Amino acid sequence: MNLNTYLKQRQTLVNRALERYLPPPYFAPGRLHEAMRYSVLGEGKRIRPVLALAACEAAGGKASDALHAACALELIHAYSLVHDDLPAMDDDDFRRGKLSCHKKFGEALGILTGDALLTYAFDLLTRANHGASVHLRVIREVAEAIGTEGMVGGQVADITIPRAKLDARAMEFINTRKTGALISGSVRVGALLGRATPTVYSALRRYGDRVGLVFQLVDDLLDKDGAVRLHGKEKVWQRAERLTQEAVAAVRPLGVRAEPLRELARFILTRSS
Repeated sequence: MNLNTYLKQRQTLVNRALERYLPPPYFAPGRLHEAMRYSVLGEGKRIRPVLALAACEAAGGKASDALHAACALELIHAYSLVHDDLPAMDDDDFRRGKLSCHKKFGEALGILTGDALLTYAFDLLTRANHGASVHLRVIREVAEAIGTEGMVGGQVADITIPRAKLDARAMEFINTRKTGALISGSVRVGALLGRATPTVYSALRRYGDRVGLVFQLVDDLLDKDGAVRLHGKEKVWQRAERLTQEAVAAVRPLGVRAEPLRELARFILTRSS
């Protein structure tokens, strides 16, 4: 398969859906809706939603089965970036080459934009017609991926543990939660919406856990920080390669329908940004 073509097709599908789902700026409160759209639409690889769509297809479903959830995952990712950029966190003035949300709209609206994106994400998660039991499992998966045992917990550890006291255990906690949890959660959500059998779900979960950690390890390699500072570039790269091989092997039994996931794992390992 041609991964570039696949990515462009899936990114276009997600972008068009986000454009439809996000409230227009002429609906009150207009300035908030403008800030939400500013923070979500435009450039972005859409890795999390694409993984959800690919996992859904690998489980035997259709991409459309997971589209609402895929967009919700991107809204959650966008909310995390909006809040990360705030002065109390990373204090970044720019995001993807343009002013960060709080620099363009003000700090108060930046906080509220993140709040609104997170809330609206859970609204989207309930919209597709998959039945109450599936919706509840999906919502629980997402909540666990981004809560105190997931993304937020990892972020708290990252900002509260002094760099001098970061050992291997603490670094693993941060890496599997701050970034990895939402990525692995995206795969699990796709599996659920594709009505994966227990065996297929287990395979997809193994895949997601590994690519989620690889994503953060590659971030560390690109930034020359985190695990690289603790273990060195060579060891981190070797581990990322090994985890990618394990991810690919986990979904190999699913055959051709999991080929996008296998290619995405390799893409995540070799990305340059």
